[in-house]
Amino acid sequence: MRLWHDHLLPKLPRPQLLGQHRECCALRGDGWRKKHKTVNYVFSYSPYRLYLYHMKVMNEMKRRGYKNDPLWENPLYRGKTCPPYKNEQLIRTCNNEGEPVYPEHNQEYLQECIKNLEEKGINL
Repeated sequence: MRLWHDHLLPKLPRPQLLGQHRECCALRGDGWRKKHKTVNYVFSYSPYRLYLYHMKVMNEMKRRGYKNDPLWENPLYRGKTCPPYKNEQLIRTCNNEGEPVYPEHNQEYLQECIKNLEEKGINL
């Protein structure tokens, strides 16, 4: 489980992009606060940041002509098995436009993601 660096989303091959959508859905739902070393940092922030990241993924999917369930475009939605957030539970935090949603998605993390993809035989 990994959230790819935001800047890689437009370059990801189809399987990785669609996999990223599934990861976001899982994290927003029953996976919220379930420990996994590569994504633990997301739990240090409001779930709204994960929603913002997920929207970047879904916008890239739309740009490529893929469809997603529009229910995921609601920041309060958590999937079919989780109750939705109440407005007051979701503290909104924003980043500057064009910057990664998570501060951890820095240049070092970008290089780590590129190396990980190269190890999978994917050269961007």
